[in-house]
Amino acid sequence: MKLFYKDYESAGSGISKNAPKKSGFALFMDLFKRKIWQLMEINFLYSLFFVPLLLIMTVLRYTNKSNTSAMLALIGLLILIFAVIIGPATAGMFKIMRNYYIEKHTFILRDFFRTFRKNFVKASVIGIIDCLMVMSVIASYFVYPALAAQTHSKLMYVPLVLAYSIALVVLMMNFYIYLMLIATNLSLKNLIKNSFALAFLAMKKNVITILASLGAILLLLPIIRYFFPVFLIVIWIYPAAFICFVTTFNSYPVIQKYVINPYYESIGEINPELVTDDDDDERIFEDMGGKEKPIEKRRDTKGRRIM
Repeated sequence: MKLFYKDYESAGSGISKNAPKKSGFALFMDLFKRKIWQLMEINFLYSLFFVPLLLIMTVLRYTNKSNTSAMLALIGLLILIFAVIIGPATAGMFKIMRNYYIEKHTFILRDFFRTFRKNFVKASVIGIIDCLMVMSVIASYFVYPALAAQTHSKLMYVPLVLAYSIALVVLMMNFYIYLMLIATNLSLKNLIKNSFALAFLAMKKNVITILASLGAILLLLPIIRYFFPVFLIVIWIYPAAFICFVTTFNSYPVIQKYVINPYYESIGEINPELVTDDDDDERIFEDMGGKEKPIEKRRDTKGRRIM
């Protein structure tokens, strides 16, 4: 019956404080399993900031097409609102993911909106740049192939490849710029410069992040095709937070190595994020995890367990 019965009455020897620490994929899975429900909450909160895009779809479907100028003005306003708020919202999500990675306690709503307000200006600028890049990629997809067909010249595909290449670099810069925004006091100019450098310096990690993100998105395609109502539910609880979690796990160690740690070394200090309780020499009590003797269940003379 052990398969169906868990013994909650016995106590083991505990977990040793000096036990080997997990790293790599094992650490990722450990953090993911512990935070999976919180990731769903964060994803739902973040998804609320996409409401302007949903309103655009509603406007396109139900607005009277005869009043084109009013419709375009409303769509332009909704796009502007989305471009302004999505950056701060992304910064808020990365703040929580960064706290999870460094094992720092966080309150989702408090930390999200505090980061949203604190970094609003810089994050809005970054968000607007990202939106302009997305619109440029979409326009390139339709414009340059059409020009190539009209002119019968394959040279028109050169600016298309160039636009996609720039978009890829900007995508990899996003792996770092928001994390540096919420973890440092760098100016916007230095945020852009450092994220550009890290986009090439940590190419291996960037590729892993891109592949994992694509995998998360591809898992949704069958749902979109066959169970669209289910997709509308899943999109609110799954992809954005997972992608942000993967990005933080891969990218924040790079930021620590090349940005944060060198700063503390320059002032003769140790990065507080790397300091553990083991470094405290003034401990009053000793952690006995892994050293305690397991507690056996007591039984009476008839072999029954005594509670």
